[in-house]
This record gives sequence, structure tokens and C-alpha cells, in this order.
Amino acid sequence: MHTTVRPNPPLDSQAELGSALYARFFSGLADETRLRIVRLLLDGPKSVGELVAALGLAQSRVSNHLSCLKWCGYVRTQRRGKFVIYELGDPRIAEIVALAQSVVARNAAHIEACTRLT
Repeated sequence: MHTTVRPNPPLDSQAELGSALYARFFSGLADETRLRIVRLLLDGPKSVGELVAALGLAQSRVSNHLSCLKWCGYVRTQRRGKFVIYELGDPRIAEIVALAQSVVARNAAHIEACTRLT
């Protein structure tokens, strides 16, 4: 069976804006610390203190990354007494991470050896 490959339609300014927005979305997860936070939250909600202990980083640094993740909708918060608890903001974030893990598993050597990604 022969499959016809259709060329991508030309990008108009609206589509280019969309591409830029998608790139910004993925760059939110491109930071190693933010991705580590998201992966820790895959196991369930955690307080800032729990995340700080698991990451071994300063609370101010973790809080700064959590603010970014919250602003962009990757995580959300809820107050439990005097604690602020962080959890994934959308269950599809877990799906995105699982898909990424699958792709990385198949291409790890190439990704690791790539000199164009920084």
C-alpha cells in the first residue's frame, strides 16, 4: 500500500504565533529542574518542603521554578492548613511526560550525542 505524503500548508502569521506558543510550552519543560519537579509530582501532590528535600536544592530556587510551572498551568496549588501543596495542573501533563520517556528510550544515544541541542 502506497501512502501519499502531503506537504505542510504554508504558515500564516496565526500559525507562526501558534508555533511560537508551542515552543514556549515545551521550553517550560526543557529546564531540568522544572522537569524534575513535574516528574516528582507524577507520584502525587507534594509540599514545597518535600520537593526541596527530594531535589536537594535551595527553597528559593524550587519556589521560583514552581511559580513558573504554576503560572503556565503545569501545576496547581491547594492549601492544606499552613502548607501549600503542589500537584499536576492537568492530567495530560503526565501523558506528555510518558510519551517523552518513550521517545527518549528509543533515541537516547542520538539525543545524548546531539551537538545542536543545548
